[in-house]
Amino acid sequence: MSGPPRKLPLTALRTFEAAARRLSFKEAADELCVSTTTVSNQIRQLEADWNCKLFIRKTRAVVLTDEGRSLSRVVTRAFDEIRSEVERQKNPARRSVTLAVGPIFGSRWLVPRLARFREQHPRIDLVLHESPRFTDAAMMSTHLAVDWGTGDWSGLDCRKLFAGTYAPVVRGDLMQACGGLSEPADVNRFAVIHKGDKPERAAWMKQAGHPALAPCSETTIIDSNQALQAALDGQGICLGVFPFVQADVDSGRLVKPFDIDMQPERAFHLLSRPSGARTREGSAVRDWLLAEAGVSPG
Repeated sequence: MSGPPRKLPLTALRTFEAAARRLSFKEAADELCVSTTTVSNQIRQLEADWNCKLFIRKTRAVVLTDEGRSLSRVVTRAFDEIRSEVERQKNPARRSVTLAVGPIFGSRWLVPRLARFREQHPRIDLVLHESPRFTDAAMMSTHLAVDWGTGDWSGLDCRKLFAGTYAPVVRGDLMQACGGLSEPADVNRFAVIHKGDKPERAAWMKQAGHPALAPCSETTIIDSNQALQAALDGQGICLGVFPFVQADVDSGRLVKPFDIDMQPERAFHLLSRPSGARTREGSAVRDWLLAEAGVSPG
């Protein structure tokens, strides 16, 4: 007969959760008001007790192993639920809902609408998390999430918010300095800022009838917000995602030189657990997001 279950090392798990979320022992230590050595020792003890590696230590950073990522999802979800329950006990009139979003969706679409959300739902506290790329329900550690994809997420309810469109954008003074942009082939005279493996840019060039464009220089910036900021700073031309850059075009901060819009296969989707697992507050936030996107809650 096996003995009684071992006590869970809750303090060490809380330390692990902070370190996994921030991918930094130092930042976790600052958040928890302990020393970096304490964080490191507690995580090493977890690894020793459970005989598995949770982090890969690098010179200036730490990276989660597969086992660490799996544990992080479970621990983050558990601590969020504990925090929500404590908040309910302290203030039964208010409820918290956690929402994971990517940086450009959060800053360019969601944040400008938050004042309207607070007006409509004053008793719901919306807690924003940085969104990972989801593949299935096991990765869902928040009540709701917005992700970019084709709509296939196993074990989750999925509603399309909007697809968006792609078109090049550039600062007006840079466009004039480089001789203008009267046709897509003129992009060759510009420095191009793009994301990752460039599939959207390649699709736009093909649609524009110039699949073999070769710009004078290229810069790869993985983060969409940073790529857009580089364009706003006049460092080159980038493929803007509409509606996120529409305000910059309307204000004249950026120019959309071509009336050629490429619609990608992927779109922004709202992910949630099946309806039976949603709280009333979670359903209210879900319905509000769908309404803001012009989608019937259904």
